[in-house]
Amino acid sequence: MLDVAAVRAQFPALATGAAFLDGPAGSQVPLAVADAMRDQLLRSTANSGGAFAASVEADELVRRARADAAELTASSADEIAFGPNMTTLNFALAHAVARTLRAGDEIVVTDLDHDANVAPWLRVAEDRGFVVRVAPIAPRDATLDLDALEALLGPRTRIVAFTLASNAVGSIPDARRVADAAHAVGALAWADGVHLAPHRRPDRAAVGADVLLCSPYKLFGPHLGIAAIRRDLAESWPADRVRPSPQDPPGHRFETGTPSFEALAGLVAAIGYVRTIGDGDLAAAYAAIREREESLAVRALRGLAELPGVELHGIADPARVAERTPTFCLTVEGRDPREVAETLARAGINVWDGDFYAYALIRALGLAEDGGAVRAGLLHYTSEEEVDRLLEALAPI
Repeated sequence: MLDVAAVRAQFPALATGAAFLDGPAGSQVPLAVADAMRDQLLRSTANSGGAFAASVEADELVRRARADAAELTASSADEIAFGPNMTTLNFALAHAVARTLRAGDEIVVTDLDHDANVAPWLRVAEDRGFVVRVAPIAPRDATLDLDALEALLGPRTRIVAFTLASNAVGSIPDARRVADAAHAVGALAWADGVHLAPHRRPDRAAVGADVLLCSPYKLFGPHLGIAAIRRDLAESWPADRVRPSPQDPPGHRFETGTPSFEALAGLVAAIGYVRTIGDGDLAAAYAAIREREESLAVRALRGLAELPGVELHGIADPARVAERTPTFCLTVEGRDPREVAETLARAGINVWDGDFYAYALIRALGLAEDGGAVRAGLLHYTSEEEVDRLLEALAPI
């Protein structure tokens, strides 16, 4: 059982009185992460590769960050690439793999995805004459239509880009089924694990993905991008960077310039924080997080169902909480989403409005012309009182 009071005590922002229900856009960070980043900047700032102590410490930090990112994603340390954020890293990787394809090759994307795993493929397709096919959602519950996706695959399919969880509606598709379908036609399974990572472990091995990306700033850490890339692919794809030295690990080939050592220190601290939830075990930590969040999700879903005029877009059945994250996409009858978000903000409740870069999804749901939707996202540090505050504040709106 998660000790919520002990967890919340580690996050200074939670003591301000605001209900931070904006986690899908970036989580709050525990003090340990801020301390690690501060210490790195003040105590031993140095570039890597040198003979002196501070540089040796930088090398050790990079090694440890790769090892921790590898553990998080169930990969090998030499398969890890870091970047300033997931979007920038994904554009770089998409351009790299595009050089190995031919005009007329096909890429499948989905309407469930954040645009960071769609726009890069549209760009390389435009540049190189690829065909992009789009898998739709099932509008009744905003889940990925897996039958339709599988029907799009064929002998020219080279990439299947999909999300492990929707950042807008919370739906968690059957990722293993998608990956297996991709591999059955000889395509790569390219998974966006950004939204999943604070809720479930972004396990590349379990998913069967060839490439998996995530962002620590959604996982109680700093702004940074992580890619876990199958080793043989990382070794063979052409990369845009200065000429690497022979000892560089494969994933390093996609890292341009000097890394943010303070961000890597924050990453190590963030993953260390998650481990503490499971008494040092990452799998146990995620099990505790899932149990806590599913309890909160049931509370929220039952409360939202009782609010007339509030429509939930996505899985609404409390019995199906295992199929979603505790991220809720809402519209209020007769109210602009921005107006709702501003009203909640005055009550000290932080939520997002708009399309959340889930560009295709919001349009597939028919919400784009009305300003999109309101999104409230819960995390393991969210309290029951904050869920109730949201419901109580929505009622008069």
